[in-house]
Amino acid sequence: MRILIMGGTRFIGVYLTKILVEQGHEVVLFNRGNKPVLIPGVKQIKGDRTNSHDLKDKLSSESFDAIFDNNGRELSDTQPLAEIFAGKVQHFVYMSSAGVYLPSDLLPHREGDRVDPKSRHKGKHETEAYLKQQGLPFTAIRPTYIYGPLNYNDVEAWFFERIVRDRPIPIPGNGAYITQLGHVQDLAKAMAAVLGNPTAVGKIYNISGDRYVTFDGLARACAVATGKSPEELEIRHYNPNKFDFGKQKAFPFRLQHFFADINLAQQELQWQPEYDLISGLKDSFERDYLVKGRTNQQIDFSVDDSILKS
Repeated sequence: MRILIMGGTRFIGVYLTKILVEQGHEVVLFNRGNKPVLIPGVKQIKGDRTNSHDLKDKLSSESFDAIFDNNGRELSDTQPLAEIFAGKVQHFVYMSSAGVYLPSDLLPHREGDRVDPKSRHKGKHETEAYLKQQGLPFTAIRPTYIYGPLNYNDVEAWFFERIVRDRPIPIPGNGAYITQLGHVQDLAKAMAAVLGNPTAVGKIYNISGDRYVTFDGLARACAVATGKSPEELEIRHYNPNKFDFGKQKAFPFRLQHFFADINLAQQELQWQPEYDLISGLKDSFERDYLVKGRTNQQIDFSVDDSILKS
């Protein structure tokens, strides 16, 4: 197949590109060209997807069998792309988010659960609904928290920063909120698995790891990944309602139970996560955090300090 990936040079797209190239597909990336293409032999088209005229000018003359839209956040990001290739592609794979789900007493979240109209990810669900309404051969992917090497969001690194410096870990509440992480390599393999699978057309799949973890448990898992004793980790619980952090982020996770059922993807895509939490965190710590020299960087712990002083 000739496949277009929107993005492709930062995180998920790098893993996906590598897998598709290894499978023998021809991969083309569309992005602004701010970062180098990390996979040899991959074509890059430079352009701004937020400019519909630029998008049409650069892509209208191109033909693809499949498209992976990895970085569309709002319907306005994806609609021009969908219009250009309506009736011209076998598969349109859209990166959505499990963040679209309405918080519920019934967990884990399943693909048919209600969505939150006030979610900051509502643009993702609006795009899913649009693709379905237009009759495009789409598949939507809803990951929970993604982690692994090249992660540009401080998810696991938030814990690493404190653990390697022997700092206390400030965790909101009692540390018992349950969350879910999925390794980026497993996510990319699931994305690649939808290609050529007619069952996946018109479907939405939750993709993540196959186990859930508490906030405190995640902190201890990160300690193990860094080679430190989880028993010696100092966790400090606090009431987040007693603080006004302004625009600063005190903790990288939603303060709620947040995890999704991945059984549908396992059954229909014949896909299974390869990384358990510890092996995935070790992979991220050793192949990303240490490689980037983050142990020697100056970190602003002022928010932590204000919490710990109280």
